[in-house]
Amino acid sequence: MKPSTTRNLLIFLLAFLGVGALFGGGVLIISPSGELIGMPLSMLDASPFRDFLIPGILLFVVLGICPLALIFALLKKVESPFAEQFNLFTDMRWPWSFSIYQAFALIIWIQLEMVFLHAVHWLHTFYMFYAVAMLVVALLPPVRNYYKK
Repeated sequence: MKPSTTRNLLIFLLAFLGVGALFGGGVLIISPSGELIGMPLSMLDASPFRDFLIPGILLFVVLGICPLALIFALLKKVESPFAEQFNLFTDMRWPWSFSIYQAFALIIWIQLEMVFLHAVHWLHTFYMFYAVAMLVVALLPPVRNYYKK
């Protein structure tokens, strides 16, 4: 595969995640009762939350805004001394590293959701595989070579 093809696949995966999370998080922010999307507050009985406002904000920011901002950084190869301080992969550009972090953020989100909701929905399985796909694509040699320092 060409570097541009695999890079574009990573961009697409981040975009799908970001847009979906903006929508889901936005709906939960607008309707913290969950009523707008048919999610009863009783779903949160085993969680530290009384309503969906905080989860909605977290979803909107962490899995919505962050991957969309990351797309810009990946496309423009943005330099950021601040972001570099959190780059655990010192041979790679920080946006690539943060795409790995984003996949793990999704895994953590889904795991916490299953724990707090005491349930597993088919979407949990879908997004777990989705996170693994993000990791696999980011780790493909053409993508890694494209974002090497």
